[in-house]
Amino acid sequence: MAWRCCIIKCTRINLIPAENIASRASRLDFYCQARRGFRRDVKRPETKKSNISPPERPQGPTLGPRVPKPKLLKPLMFTVGFTGCCFGAAAILQYENLKSRVRTLRDEEESKKLLRGSTDMAYWHDWWSQLTLFQRQVILFMSVADNFWSRLTEGQKAVTGIIVANAVVLCCWRIPSMQRSMWKYFTSNPAATGQCLPTALSSFSHYSIVHLMANMYVLWTFSSGIVSLLGSEQFLAVYMSAGVISTMFSYICKTTSGRIFPSLGASGAIMAVVGVVCSQLPEAKVSILFLPMVTFTMGTALKVLVATDTVGLLLGWRMLDHASHLGGALFGVWYGAYGHKLMWGNRESVVKMWHSIRTSGGGGSRPGGGPGVNDNGGPHRPK
Repeated sequence: MAWRCCIIKCTRINLIPAENIASRASRLDFYCQARRGFRRDVKRPETKKSNISPPERPQGPTLGPRVPKPKLLKPLMFTVGFTGCCFGAAAILQYENLKSRVRTLRDEEESKKLLRGSTDMAYWHDWWSQLTLFQRQVILFMSVADNFWSRLTEGQKAVTGIIVANAVVLCCWRIPSMQRSMWKYFTSNPAATGQCLPTALSSFSHYSIVHLMANMYVLWTFSSGIVSLLGSEQFLAVYMSAGVISTMFSYICKTTSGRIFPSLGASGAIMAVVGVVCSQLPEAKVSILFLPMVTFTMGTALKVLVATDTVGLLLGWRMLDHASHLGGALFGVWYGAYGHKLMWGNRESVVKMWHSIRTSGGGGSRPGGGPGVNDNGGPHRPK
């Protein structure tokens, strides 16, 4: 029965008339083509039509994600607080220096009286002969260093510590294990996580020896003039405050323009020193280092520096931080005209508060048991 079925199937196929065979073949061919087309359509699904047009791709290079603008409230508050602390500390330092000078004068008078009474030089000869060779060399070296230090002006003495601090920071840049800390704390960048402390520390930071030498030479040149005008304590307050204020001005310009990059150097604080001296002594003559025959007034030099930094800031020059230079120069000019009376002239409240703290803690007497000293350098009268 199975065999018959097979014969019937075969005969059913083979017994198809000729015209039916042609039509069957055409149908089979159409079926195969339709099936192949369906498979292609399965591989490439149709997109559903909708009334919403697809978004157009922007022409040209694709833009990266927008970086949010840095918030400058914290560094601004730090700048105001740091400036106030600098001038308050400078007022207290001036008070303490004045007291120490009065004590030194008294001690010198007493030592002179003692030396006048002792004319026995044999004692000092025996004392010198008992010293070793190393001790004698140390004493001679200290005497030479003391003579060199005494020949310096008050301004040069004031900037010596600043120069040493900048040199130490430069050496720290050469230590590989400190690179991350140096980039974090000694470079100012408004987009960085730490914005406040670098505004002060970056003013003591130089990565290049040439950069350090150029800045310290200018500071050394103008040190005598600024200290003769303001005094060493007030100069230190202006210098420290100018470093923070110039960096804050750079933060604002970088955030506004969108050109954010890290910077470092003492140029902003030094430009404040130049601004104070040039605005107070505009007719004084200055010359270029390698061209001493070319002389011009300080007022002209200040105008050229301000104009150059303004053009560099507007044109977006990135060789130097022109915003920091301009901010320091403007702060120096403002302080010479108005800031001295406004900030340094109102320091009496701070000095009186510190004096009351000292007298209440020390009983109004100095460590030696003598009377205290008032703000003007005279003996303090108890109330």
